[in-house]
Amino acid sequence: MTLSPWTRRLLGAFTALTLLFVYAPLMLVLLNSFNTSRTFAWPPPGYTTEWWGRAWESSGARSAVVVSLEAAVIATAVALVLGTMAALALQRFEFFGRDTVSLLIILPIALPGVVTGIALANAFLTMFGIELGFFTLVVSHATFCIVTVFNNAVARLRRLGNSLEEASADLGAGSVTTLRLVTLPMLRSALLAGALLSFALSFDEIIVTTFTAGGGVQTLPIWIYQNLFRPNQAPVVNVVAAVLVVLSAVPIYLAQRLAGGDVEATTH
Repeated sequence: MTLSPWTRRLLGAFTALTLLFVYAPLMLVLLNSFNTSRTFAWPPPGYTTEWWGRAWESSGARSAVVVSLEAAVIATAVALVLGTMAALALQRFEFFGRDTVSLLIILPIALPGVVTGIALANAFLTMFGIELGFFTLVVSHATFCIVTVFNNAVARLRRLGNSLEEASADLGAGSVTTLRLVTLPMLRSALLAGALLSFALSFDEIIVTTFTAGGGVQTLPIWIYQNLFRPNQAPVVNVVAAVLVVLSAVPIYLAQRLAGGDVEATTH
């Protein structure tokens, strides 16, 4: 489609405004992490790296980072296994209620986080009698991480079809051998992209975490929220928030690159 010069300029202007609206607050957080003023005076009266040193020395922040990393890694691993199995079952087999099961798998990420958090907390405490803690945190994160892996795997399976798997079966390979040597290699990059997105979602999740982590578990987003309005901690929070933005952006960028490369490869 050919666009007129005025249309291209208009679209470029709207794109620039959108990017400014989204990223200006993030840049402000990064700038305030070097602000000498504890009250975030604007414009900054001076710049310092003192808060970065204090953030590094903060035992609470370091502990919260470790908890977030552990929860994200375990939730992503669980999501990889369950999401892949669900995608294979729903895409490769016909059975009654398949569309309903697919909807139920996708539903957790579509529901408001408050609803999901309350529902999971009630289920853990009343239905299963499980005390809220690290285990319930991982399970709750896995519920929405499964969706990202599932969506990536289903999209890849639909695009590739099942001709290679049928050829493998015709050559005498069993179902396990076909899964190991044909299906999973075809899904590898899609699953990696889903895992990266799942890790990013879990690492910076706060709403569901608030309801399911309990009082003894503190993730990095929870630590940021609890220390945001403390005068002595506010500058350190800006540093941690800036680092969190970078840590969250890296896996999303890698997942986008992987997805983009797959799409390009399938078009040639």
